[in-house]
Amino acid sequence: MAFVQLVRQITLADWLALLWFIAAWWGYAVFARRRAAAGGSLLATTNSFRRLWMMQTTLRENRVIDGVVVQNLSTSPSFFASTTILIIGGLLAVLGATEEAAKIVEELPFTSRTTALVFDLKVFVLTAVFVYAFFRFTWSMRQYTFGALMIASAPDAKEFAIGAASREEFADRAGRVVGLAAETFNDGLRAYYMAFAVILWFFSAIAFAIGTAGIVYLLYQREFQSEVLNVLRH
Repeated sequence: MAFVQLVRQITLADWLALLWFIAAWWGYAVFARRRAAAGGSLLATTNSFRRLWMMQTTLRENRVIDGVVVQNLSTSPSFFASTTILIIGGLLAVLGATEEAAKIVEELPFTSRTTALVFDLKVFVLTAVFVYAFFRFTWSMRQYTFGALMIASAPDAKEFAIGAASREEFADRAGRVVGLAAETFNDGLRAYYMAFAVILWFFSAIAFAIGTAGIVYLLYQREFQSEVLNVLRH
């Protein structure tokens, strides 16, 4: 019954903006993944450094520094996962006090007036974005753990030197695991960016659609046209 009422209350512009948001996010994610596989992205470029790092690991007798680096890398997804939990809790609290929250939002400049059901839908979509981000951040943490395990269990440098173990094979596998952790963390960060577009939905469907396009453009610039990418390439 509530769903039927929601369908009746939400406007066509809101539906189109929501569909555009989903299509843009999914489409960009597919594009970025394929572009990264072919090279030319920030992720693909840094992956080459991760492989080089793992190749250097095979030359070291003492690999404490490698473990420290992996631990430092895993602190970022850990921080964001903890922060995301707090955000999700706040949004769930808003869902429990829809009428009061809707009145507060309506008092903000330029925000559009909506029914309680439509407001719930917007908060639910925003919550879903952060839930997705949480799962990506926690999976990234686990993948960094797997990378640390591979480094800890790597053969001794002397075994690599005499050919008892393959440097290339280890560097490929370990570098790939750490690269996957970075890619998963990047997915979580991308969700944070897209959440800002959803926030604009509280103002209007047009702002939501324009914000989605702007966020996708910003992500493209940072992942494929950024100055740091040019530095890393050379």
